Order: sequence, then structure tokens, then C-alpha cells
Amino acid sequence: MPGSHGPTRGPERLWIVTPCYHDVASFTMLRQRTREALRGSARFGGVPIRFVVVDDSGGTDGEFTSLRDLDDVCVITPPFNLGHQRALVCGLRLIADELRDEDLVVTMDADGQDRPEDLERLLSPLVDAEDPRATLVLARRTHRPETASFRALYLLFRLFFWSLTGATIKSGNFATYRGWLAKRMVLHPSFDLCYSSTLVSLNLPTIEVPCARGERYAGHSRMNAMRLFMHGIRMLMPFTDRIAIRALGAFSAVFGAGVVLAIVVVIIKISSSAAIPGWATATLLGVLTLSILALGNFIVLFVVFSHSRSISLANLESSIERPSRRSSSPTA
Repeated sequence: MPGSHGPTRGPERLWIVTPCYHDVASFTMLRQRTREALRGSARFGGVPIRFVVVDDSGGTDGEFTSLRDLDDVCVITPPFNLGHQRALVCGLRLIADELRDEDLVVTMDADGQDRPEDLERLLSPLVDAEDPRATLVLARRTHRPETASFRALYLLFRLFFWSLTGATIKSGNFATYRGWLAKRMVLHPSFDLCYSSTLVSLNLPTIEVPCARGERYAGHSRMNAMRLFMHGIRMLMPFTDRIAIRALGAFSAVFGAGVVLAIVVVIIKISSSAAIPGWATATLLGVLTLSILALGNFIVLFVVFSHSRSISLANLESSIERPSRRSSSPTA
């Protein structure tokens, strides 16, 4: 297991882990701009960089052949398409044994929406933190170049997410942390469900750095409405316990109010001659019954879906060939 052999010492290295789905052209530009952005950095210019790109096409994208001979690129190929969240986790788990405690690990999208120009601003707070080993640095989105309809729907989702979990999601995959934390953190089972929201759910010491979202380098997004909806559902899964507690609280309040109203109806019927419409009593009982059924179905379906997703991919890494030690060592 990663981290089971004691602390690993050595000069720090920078690992860039990114998923890529039929978008090699964008990744090629990301690699170039990352090296350019850090080459002129007085602080990180001398740090060796290693790019770990997860071929989320499952090996069907022939353009990855051009990347395999690059000294600073390690290509990991899962047996099938995982989605960008699970692909990131797959890449992190497969390089965990190669990480040193002092290494800097960055996760980001390959299409350019996570800008290499922000890397130094993201890495500096981690290096300066009081406890850099256990600190997580996230890019907080300050601007999204999206349509008005998308922004409106995204705002509604954030409100819905907050109402269910009590947490606010303002970050994505763009994050950095030390190798010490990476080797321990990625073992958490919630990462099998969703990478970005699990980072928030772990309650680690977190620093947020304002970063505007960039524009794609090439091609077009393959995120359609269905995939976006599924991504939103998966973002909720690491917060299952919070959602269950909040749902129980809301149900208890509604059920309690229903019981009080039912008692009031009975008292009025017994102690006075005031007429109470029959439909009022029937409606009250119907509301109580439907609330119980709805809550039960919601919790059962949510838990079954989240656990089945986790179990189905739990041992995925054991079927993938690990990068060779020669190809996993960063070069300057």
C-alpha cells in the first residue's frame, strides 16, 4: 500500500495528473504552456515536471501514440471509459507508489479550462502553509465563460447542492497537494464516486485561490446534458451522510407538524360542533403517507446507486498495467 514503507525523502518533483478523452491536441498545448509558465518562475522553474495523462478513451484514441515517446509524459490507459472524475483517481492511485512525501501533485483538466498560468499562484500557498503535508489548495472559480442559461442552471444546482449538503462547491478538478497527502487521501472510498466533491467533503485544511476558468485550446466539449446531470448526481454522493441527516431532520419536522395538525383536527371534532371538511382529514393523512414513502424511496435509491457505483470500480486498478519505473520518474 502507498505510504506503508515510511516517509519517502528526496528533492521535490511536480506531477501534473490529467484525464484526456479524445483531446490529445488540447493536452499537447497544455503541456507546452505549463512548461512555459513554470520555466520563468523563480520559485518553481527548477522543479522537474512529470505529466501523467489518463487515456479515458480506453485505448481507442490512436493519437496517444505521439505522447508515449515523450520523456516527461506517462500515459495510463484504463480498459474502458471512466469519465473525467474517476480517470483522475485512477491515475493518482497508479502513481501513488512513485510519489515522494515532498512531491507536488496537481490535478487539472487537459482542455485548457484549468489555466497553466495559474499554477504558480496555486502552488505558492501550499509551499508556504504551516503544515504543507496535510494542506489542500483548491482553485476557486471566479468567472466561467458560459452562456446565460448555463450560468442560471449552475446557480440553481449550487443552491440545490447547498440545501442538501450544507456545503458550497466553487471548485473543480484544479487542485494541488503534497505527495504525502496524495498517498493517503486517494485511498478514501468516496473518490470512487466523485473526485472534486470528495476533496471538499474530507474537511482537510484548505486554501482557496481565486482562478478564472479558461477557454478550450482545441476541439469542443463532449459534456452533454445527460453527462452533466450524472456528474451533478455523483457530486452529491460523497455527502450521503449529510444528506441523510438533513433529510431526516426535514422529514421529522414535516411529520411532526402533520401529527400536531392531526391532533388538532381530532380535538376539534371531539370538543366542538364545528364542521371540518372530510377532504381536509383525507388530505392530511395522504400527505403524511406520501412523505414517508418519498423519503424511503429517496434514501434507498441514493444509497444503492452510490454503493453500486463504488463497488463496481473498487478493484479497477488491479487490472491495469502499472507504469514502469523508468517511465514514471520525472525529468527536468
